[in-house]
Amino acid sequence: MAKQLDYQTLREIFTRFKNSEPEPKGELNHTNAYTLVVAVALSAQATDAGVNKATKKLFQIADTPEKMLALGEEGVTEHIKTIGLYRQKAKNVIKAARILVDDYGGEVPCSRAALESLPGVGRKTANVVLNMWWGHPAQAVDTHIFRVGNRSGICPGKDVVATERAIEDHIPVDFQHHAHHWLILHGRYICVARKPKCKACIINDLCQFEEKTV
Repeated sequence: MAKQLDYQTLREIFTRFKNSEPEPKGELNHTNAYTLVVAVALSAQATDAGVNKATKKLFQIADTPEKMLALGEEGVTEHIKTIGLYRQKAKNVIKAARILVDDYGGEVPCSRAALESLPGVGRKTANVVLNMWWGHPAQAVDTHIFRVGNRSGICPGKDVVATERAIEDHIPVDFQHHAHHWLILHGRYICVARKPKCKACIINDLCQFEEKTV
């Protein structure tokens, strides 16, 4: 684990990220807060591309909790059976839809605790929804961010919660809204797990990773 980078270095890193991609976007297709919750929950142990393929027709049919309940568990299963853990995910989608209808009037709640109370929705999913839909600077730490944060020193932590806290505590607040998107994209396409593309990295001179491929 690299040591935490200082303020000025972090400011330079995120200035470069912003200049390269001023408005980074999540790659999961969705039309409203509800379909975003479902898409992010389905993305666990699956690729965004795979989830988008599976949900293309599903969201045309069921883009509200009420419509999802009408479709039923078997109907959901048929749409998502190309992604990992699809049977359990279908159960969770239906259970969550029932809770949203019964307890929240069919609306997606905008608190982390309420979101985490939904089956299949963990802290990461809740933070993605809070950030992408409501603009809250919540940090959704996945394997990409955890890897990049610890390799580089941007946001090191012994677990994802510690890495999330490192982002909140150390990254300048004016970069916090998009921080997790920049870090996810960097980890997905540049700072990859096996052979990081250090030659193509715009922050390689500031990164503390000792095994650079440059």
